[in-house]
Amino acid sequence: MWLASFSSSIGSWMQNVMLPVYVLDRTDSASMVGVMVFAQLGPLLFLSIPAGVIADRFDRRKWLIAMQFVQLFFSALLAPLAAADAPIWSIFLVALGVGIGNALNAPAWSALLPTLVSREDLPGSVSLNSTMINGSRVVGPIIVAVLRSAGVSIAQIFLINAVTYLFVVGALLRTPIPPPAKVAHAAGWRQLTAGVQIARANPAVWRLLITLFTFSLLSLPYVGLFAAVVRLNFGVEKNSTTYEWIYATWGLGAALGGLAIGTIFVGFDKRTLIRYGFAAFAVCLTLFAAGRTPTHAFAAGAVLGFAYFATTTSMNTVLQSRLADHERGRVMSLWFMAFGGTVPLGNLVFAPLIDVVGARWVLFGGALWALFLAWWCNIERVDALAEQQGGRHPLEPDHTASFDEHGISAGE
Repeated sequence: MWLASFSSSIGSWMQNVMLPVYVLDRTDSASMVGVMVFAQLGPLLFLSIPAGVIADRFDRRKWLIAMQFVQLFFSALLAPLAAADAPIWSIFLVALGVGIGNALNAPAWSALLPTLVSREDLPGSVSLNSTMINGSRVVGPIIVAVLRSAGVSIAQIFLINAVTYLFVVGALLRTPIPPPAKVAHAAGWRQLTAGVQIARANPAVWRLLITLFTFSLLSLPYVGLFAAVVRLNFGVEKNSTTYEWIYATWGLGAALGGLAIGTIFVGFDKRTLIRYGFAAFAVCLTLFAAGRTPTHAFAAGAVLGFAYFATTTSMNTVLQSRLADHERGRVMSLWFMAFGGTVPLGNLVFAPLIDVVGARWVLFGGALWALFLAWWCNIERVDALAEQQGGRHPLEPDHTASFDEHGISAGE
């Protein structure tokens, strides 16, 4: 499952790194890139909650296989449209189809991760998963840079991505996947709000979700608008592969940041690492914003990627450790809303501003907000207040014992 996911993720990042470039080349507008990113990732904002309900109630294997084919179909459809320079609105509609498949897939896929390992190994498994995601951010753009130098078209890159979904289908067919835990589910509309109720009952989980929502909205617009930021801030020209190499360098930093949480920092309190991570991110984003040459972008981008994913991996680890298995799908749907769904919303808000005043001041604002979060996202203080108010300790064994109930029997 891990190898199949890695292969498919490489294909996804080949497409993710080139689709904004394709739209930017055709429109010369950061705003249009923002619309495209919202079409592809915005469904996470609207569909994650119902997808989380599905993840906790229905056969995950059949659902995940269906969602792979949905994403495969729309990714393949991008190829002829791009080859023909079809109307830009048609590209947006097909990107929306890919995004809907991804949004309906993500909570069920994420809910399988903790069933692979025991509770004490959860930080390592989350870190390995983060490394896979960000390793593909490195490998995908590098492959794109090599292929484009060899004359492969953007349309052909989209087609390659479509094929990689078949690796996941094969792995899902071969891997034993346990059914969701048998628990009583709320009826009607309350199914959709159950995740919010679970999260609000745990102060640390709620603080982490609010933190991630604001961080994604105000500090991470550069992620979806990376192509525009690189062109405006560092003078990278059209048809140059420098953008892909800068993106790969940033992705390498992110991969090392995710890996470090489960290796170098495995013995550290992840709650403390979250605060240090936000402070480091603020410094690194400031350095990245201040640069004016590709050389500066390579150096600052690597450390920015490290701080970015070390912080979010620490947050994910703490959040996952506070959830029982039958709660995870619904609460992780909120995580995907706050993370993947809010970034494109920030793109829509800030892309027009970038077109008017440039990217630098938007990045400086994001750095300032991350610095505030370094103070506000103090989970140790939240836990202490919860205990003083008589709540049960957030790490009580009965709350996370379900991590030990399954062996290595499901996908990551």
